[in-house]
Amino acid sequence: MQASENSDDDFLFIDDSDENEILDSDGKEAWQVLIVDDDPEIHSVTQLALSDLVVLGRRLEYLHAYSGQDACKLIEKNQNIVLVLLDVVMETDDAGLNVVKYIREELGRQDIRIVLRTGQPGYAPEESVIKEYDINDYKTKTELTRRKLVTTVYAAIRSYQQIARVNENRQGLEKIVSGSANLLELHSIAEYCQGVLKQLPSIIEQNVEALFCARGQGIIDNADDLSFYIIAQQGFSSVLAKQKLDTLKDEQVSQQVKSCYMQKKHLSQDLSQCFYIVRGTYRAVIYIHLQKPLSETQQQLLEVFYTNAAVGYENVHLFHKLNKAAYRDGLTNLPNRLDFVRLLDVFAKSDKENDIAVLIDLNHFSDVNDGLGQDVGNLLLAAVSKRLQTIDCDCKIARVGSDVFGLVGCNNCITPASLTQLFEQPFTAGEQKLPINACFGFCTKEHANGSGVKVLNQINIALNLAKKQRNDHFAYYNPEIEDATLWRLNMIRELRTDFAENRLELWYQPQLALHTGKVIGAEALLRWRKETGEFISPAVFIPLAEYSGLIVDIGDWVVNQACQQINSLSSQQFDDITISVNVSIPQFRRGNFADSVMNAINTHQINAAKLELEITENILMDDPQMMIDALVKLKEHGISIALDDFGTGFSSLSYLQQLPLDRLKVDRAFVTHVAKEGQSVIAETIIALGKKMGLKVIAEGIEEIEQQERLLELGCDEVQGFYYAKPMPKNDFFQFLKESSS
Repeated sequence: MQASENSDDDFLFIDDSDENEILDSDGKEAWQVLIVDDDPEIHSVTQLALSDLVVLGRRLEYLHAYSGQDACKLIEKNQNIVLVLLDVVMETDDAGLNVVKYIREELGRQDIRIVLRTGQPGYAPEESVIKEYDINDYKTKTELTRRKLVTTVYAAIRSYQQIARVNENRQGLEKIVSGSANLLELHSIAEYCQGVLKQLPSIIEQNVEALFCARGQGIIDNADDLSFYIIAQQGFSSVLAKQKLDTLKDEQVSQQVKSCYMQKKHLSQDLSQCFYIVRGTYRAVIYIHLQKPLSETQQQLLEVFYTNAAVGYENVHLFHKLNKAAYRDGLTNLPNRLDFVRLLDVFAKSDKENDIAVLIDLNHFSDVNDGLGQDVGNLLLAAVSKRLQTIDCDCKIARVGSDVFGLVGCNNCITPASLTQLFEQPFTAGEQKLPINACFGFCTKEHANGSGVKVLNQINIALNLAKKQRNDHFAYYNPEIEDATLWRLNMIRELRTDFAENRLELWYQPQLALHTGKVIGAEALLRWRKETGEFISPAVFIPLAEYSGLIVDIGDWVVNQACQQINSLSSQQFDDITISVNVSIPQFRRGNFADSVMNAINTHQINAAKLELEITENILMDDPQMMIDALVKLKEHGISIALDDFGTGFSSLSYLQQLPLDRLKVDRAFVTHVAKEGQSVIAETIIALGKKMGLKVIAEGIEEIEQQERLLELGCDEVQGFYYAKPMPKNDFFQFLKESSS
């Protein structure tokens, strides 16, 4: 709509100002003002009235639209428009209001200031419209003298600036909050420092060169001085990270960083700034070189960000300490067991087929601790750690246990030979030179299945196998070893269950006087009949019982069963029959073995002479004096003692003289070929020795009449074997005795 002839447009030339509203401008930036009116003359007089006006240090730059539609297009294209001087009535009566609605609702521009003007007061908008659409002012054109127009424009731009500053602060704070959340995910000191620097361009909206500097001790590996190090960098050469600050070779930057650190305050110099970061005992300096000066808002946001970064800097140090305490060995500073499990997890999942994992166990390390003290033991562990680190390959080393180390690396350099070579020379521990050897358990990448914990278990299985071997001091894991271990554990579990449910039995093999053929006793032999009826060989389950410690309880049960059998024999008039039971090393080791046997005899009220204990030479080799003391005590109470498998072990004959023996048993190994010419020397020697010592001699394993005849010639006293009778259940044994005595 065109302005009427009666509209008084020369009001804009009236100068009712007593003050000079014109300020000096630097000419660098301008406020963009959009004049929207369908009357070109209004554009001219408005621009003339505001000519030379400078608001808050900036001049005005004008854009022109002559309709509501044109205004909408211009505002959409120009994001820097801060003020719209808008006519209400143009191509339609509400064209101006439609522009307002478009600005606020369609474009979402809440920051643009709007001043409505109209030459027709009858078309004034409702008060609710002014409030709803955040209109700065509404004036009739006749009201707008130059002074009032300047005041209105100045107030509107001032309002825009305040809104823009609030938005800038809000957006800046949102960036700080978002950035801080990202920084919380960084747990290493170097990563955190780098993350702080990466946030800077977003916060101050310009690219910068930046350094994060601190003393390197405790942060940089092998940094044991108080020099300043570049922990992280942004915009410089990547090789500067983890290097001394002097590596930058910029004396001005170095001096500025050091001055900031020593003076404990922020420092600014032209386009460079140093920010002092401090939280608790953790201090650092962030140096930045700007492309242009910071605004007041940017400076404030940066200081807020650095305050927040200081808190995170302390937290990441504390996390580093906790992580070190949790995953580092305090003595050797190597990764500990937890971290080694993590390394094995990576090892198992990697595609490096040539990698191998190893456990190293120091032999007899406890002797060093016991004999030379723990201080020397610790020095020895440190020396071993240091030598392991000389392995010439990319090898990860950890201390997994008190005297166990772990390795993960290439199988070309980590071999049994190379590891053995490391232990060829003595280790220096203080003033001591200590020769130490070790056992090694290996697991190849091929067999590393599952998690790190699973792999550690696999290597440990191989290590345990290596420790049991007499010749080779190393072993490689393979699934068959684990299968055998699992089988052993299952068998032990079944044995415990069946023993608790009374499925173990004592069978008896008769022993006869060789010259008369009369039954003089029986050896009680343990039998395991599973619930399925299957028999498990004693050669299988006795070692399992000894390995698990169950043999002690089983041994007590055997003694009590033998005592009951002696009572049963006595009640059926077989008073002259002796029952022999075998005794194992673990039974002697518990210390009160002699007392437990006497308790069984007293409980069942039997003649102690009718119970015989059979021991082997291997028992003597374990702890001779302990065995002798226990046997002497038992002998004093009338219990008979037999030495089984004589001649197969390596015991000293001097111990034989000290034992309170009643019988020697000639092992079946010396009986099998006793009837052949020249094959009876050992049996003859044992029998003669027994005679010299006043002992009865019994030979076991007799299966042929020729063996019996030869033993008669040699003067053997007693025999047992399949030739006479196989082991049998107790009821069958009673029947055998009855038939033999009839």
